[in-house]
Amino acid sequence: MAKRTDTEVNAGAASGPTAEGLAAAAQSAGKKGPPPVHLWNPPFCGDLDMEIRRDGTWFYLGTPIGRPALVKLFSSILRRDGDAYFLVTPVEKVGIRVEDAPFVAVDAEVSGEGRAQDLTFTTHVGDTVTAGPDHPIRVERDAETGEPSPYVLVRANLDALIDRKTFYRLVERGVHEDQGGTSWFGLWSGGVFFKVISSAELEG
Repeated sequence: MAKRTDTEVNAGAASGPTAEGLAAAAQSAGKKGPPPVHLWNPPFCGDLDMEIRRDGTWFYLGTPIGRPALVKLFSSILRRDGDAYFLVTPVEKVGIRVEDAPFVAVDAEVSGEGRAQDLTFTTHVGDTVTAGPDHPIRVERDAETGEPSPYVLVRANLDALIDRKTFYRLVERGVHEDQGGTSWFGLWSGGVFFKVISSAELEG
């Protein structure tokens, strides 16, 4: 499937919200730093045919958006309200689809050791966050296969799925800790111990 060019993205729909209009508003709003999307309360203007797949690829009108700078721009005005995702500008709010998490953590830098360890993640759109009280790590397990899906909170209800290679590299830094009388295997970062799997289940 061919990636969508800037011209095709800018074409948008004949009426209603368009990718072109959102991109222009995001660019204007971001000139003085990250857009304060949490402060904006514009009217809902409908849904846009835009989707973020589990691997972090953004699709518009059924084809991938090929320009990373444009994806980064859209990601800067992304907001989650409840279980729904929106692109928000000062004047409009449009719904988009997100298959899993809107971001993917593609790398992590480890500094320090033991309980003083810090894990700093980089997402596919260039955000960096250090896991800790404000950016917790959580691990969900598939009910049928037991396959883990690890996430780190990037900002305001927006998670990044930690990709497989990064997660398994970090697991090598995992330790066992007693938590409320139960031993857990997990990761330290930012002074917080994040549970991955119970020690008994891991050893079993």
